[in-house]
Amino acid sequence: MYDLIGDIHGYATPLKMLLNKLGYVERDGIWRHPGRKVIFLGDFIDRGPEQVETVRIARTMVEAGQALAVMGNHEFNAVGWDTPHPDNPGQTLRPRSEKNRRQHREFLDQVGENSRRHREIIDWFKTLPLYLDLDGLRVVHACWHPGHLDNLAGCLDAGGRVLPKAWPELHRKGTKSNEAVENILKGPEVRLPADSEFADADGHFRRNVRIQWWDAEGITYRDLAIVPPEVIESIPHEPIVEDIVPEYAGDKPLFVGHYWLSGTPAPLTPHIACLDYSIAATRGQSYQSHGILCAYRWQGESILDPDNFLWVPGSAASRH
Repeated sequence: MYDLIGDIHGYATPLKMLLNKLGYVERDGIWRHPGRKVIFLGDFIDRGPEQVETVRIARTMVEAGQALAVMGNHEFNAVGWDTPHPDNPGQTLRPRSEKNRRQHREFLDQVGENSRRHREIIDWFKTLPLYLDLDGLRVVHACWHPGHLDNLAGCLDAGGRVLPKAWPELHRKGTKSNEAVENILKGPEVRLPADSEFADADGHFRRNVRIQWWDAEGITYRDLAIVPPEVIESIPHEPIVEDIVPEYAGDKPLFVGHYWLSGTPAPLTPHIACLDYSIAATRGQSYQSHGILCAYRWQGESILDPDNFLWVPGSAASRH
């Protein structure tokens, strides 16, 4: 059976507390459980104070057969940042703009950009599958969309890992492969009606909005929009005209991260759970998280049980 753990973002101290709460014990540098394994939902890095240690914990568990893991959008971006662009000498697959560097700077500072350790971590990120379809459950970082997964088939090996030759294609804007990987790692988004826009957390005005694709009852842009509460009134209360919301079959429980939820952890639907409860929500540069690190203890059930969520406070983190 599996214990699924949401986005960690470099908060290794709460991760150790959560593993201990779940009954794992560290022996010889590896966290182990006598009868269970962890599944990490991606986003190990960026933002938090203990990113190298977070990756070390996850990587040693995976390599020792004590855990599985999928790639998050932050690992995908880290690979793109570090990978030379085959058609544009001197550039990388992910543009090294000031905005992108700002998002990635904390990881680069902690790992030592271009260091041997940086190389090793990027190489490990490349081994992470984009999704897991296991007996009894599924795992993906942001969205399970069968059509987009089909569009990625030529870019992935039999284990769901990106083929070395496919990295440029996945980063190439405007391709079906790029649209697919953006969807499953960041979630689907829709374009707002004409003249509608909203300001994101960085003050950038956007015409596209990410949606709560799991909400079968949502009809309008405002119903489904994933935006801060203070800007929800900017989203039109008009029916969505694009038929892009995937309907999850519900034949297996599905676990995702990515969405920065708050409040008491609970299933999104009887078959879908998000385990990202904003561990990396910090106040300024203080690194005093006011989110939680969340897990779900899966016992083989097909209907998710609210009592199987466990968590620890992000306030346990300390800067190292």
